[in-house]
Amino acid sequence: MSPAQRRRRPPAESPSAPPAAANQRRAVPTMQDIADAAAVSQSTVSRVLSGVETRVPIAAATRERVIAASRQLGYRPNPLARGLRGASTNLIGVVVRDFSDPFFAEAIEALVKESMAHGYNVVLGHVHPGLEEAIPLTSVLETRHTDAIILLGDVRVHPQLLDDLRSSRVPVVALWQGTSPLDFPSADTDDRAGIQAGLEHLTALGHRRIAFLSAELPGEFWVRERAYVDFMGERLGGVPDGYLERCPNTMAGGDAALRRLMALPQPPTAVATSTDLIAVGVLHAAHSLGATVPDRLSVVGFDDIQISSHTVPALTTSRMPTAKIVSHAINRAVALARDQDGARRPDLEIFTPELIVRESTAKPARRR
Repeated sequence: MSPAQRRRRPPAESPSAPPAAANQRRAVPTMQDIADAAAVSQSTVSRVLSGVETRVPIAAATRERVIAASRQLGYRPNPLARGLRGASTNLIGVVVRDFSDPFFAEAIEALVKESMAHGYNVVLGHVHPGLEEAIPLTSVLETRHTDAIILLGDVRVHPQLLDDLRSSRVPVVALWQGTSPLDFPSADTDDRAGIQAGLEHLTALGHRRIAFLSAELPGEFWVRERAYVDFMGERLGGVPDGYLERCPNTMAGGDAALRRLMALPQPPTAVATSTDLIAVGVLHAAHSLGATVPDRLSVVGFDDIQISSHTVPALTTSRMPTAKIVSHAINRAVALARDQDGARRPDLEIFTPELIVRESTAKPARRR
């Protein structure tokens, strides 16, 4: 190679220098990019993607072209920017009393699925009663510009949160509020009917010595306990001494409570519980004590959480109509969010639970 050829050779790139393409970040597609690709104006793209009805209809072919271009470019709307413009963000805030309760975990899953079916995503907030006052929670949800807020569970232990929600600019729908004052459009289950159905089932089998384990829930919620007391008074002459036990709403709480019941001079032949979580603990304690279920002890729960059909034996329980309640709440929240001038008067929709009979109940054993 001649000296001239060597001089004309382009300078070698440094081996440590990254390729130019690697330094370039992939540009985030904008509405203007979609407008250019679809050969329409940016305002037309905005109207198509926002879904807002316009005075001048947009041709179906134009709408399809805009949507196809947005998908091809991988366009994703910015919820915060949409919120700042006053448009819908398609976000629903969910305030949950207790993530650790399996019932609420399943309710959240149902809410997410139902929200997505309506084109919404979910932002979660947690207000466990053991935590400090949840003052900033509403601010967090409003910063995310949620279109509506769903409240799960009785949160009276957080009065500041409730005050914030009452004055919230976005609609609030409340579920499973227990005996809380009616502040929002709400939905709940007929707890008394659920307890009575379980007790009717036990008495129809021939049980008379029926005990009850009552979960210690936030807000002094004793509706299910009172339903048991009333039933026993009307049908069986009252509650026998020691047959009503209050315990933590945990499996360990149910386990310990059943051990106390079985230590009574005349233990029960059947136990009803105010939650399935307690009932699972009851089944564990019964097995440990040799009180075979259902031969020596029948057990009825309440809620029908997912584990209830997989216990050994499978648990008879009153099924909470969670899917129906959640569907009602999301439909109500979306309707209120889309009609900002609509009435938000507090009201209450009641849903009836269904008794699901499985293998944990049977006729009482004959006395020897």
